[in-house]
Amino acid sequence: MPVRRLHTEARYSEIVIHNGTVYLAGQLADDYSGDIVQQTRETLANIDRLLDEAGTDKTRILSVTIYLKDMERDYAGLNEVWDAWVPKGAAPARACVEAKLYAPEVLVEMSVVAARP
Repeated sequence: MPVRRLHTEARYSEIVIHNGTVYLAGQLADDYSGDIVQQTRETLANIDRLLDEAGTDKTRILSVTIYLKDMERDYAGLNEVWDAWVPKGAAPARACVEAKLYAPEVLVEMSVVAARP
């Protein structure tokens, strides 16, 4: 079975599809100036867009790894947006860790694995 790579750059591909599974590179907000709520909304919107391009959607997400700059400060705001975004009965496996991120302004990054229909 072939491996499809979309939006490939020198170091990574935004989307990799293999054997009915979609892997998304770590996704960020487009605008780093906002708070955790704004950055989480933008990150999830980017995930929705890429999943659609890969032929799937958030109801088929298998797992998500969430990286937060500051777990204590941002966990509640992240969950407020996350809980409204995840379809009832379709919550994926999830890990959430505190990490030093791409740039000091980045508050959240998410890596996603999803199934294709």
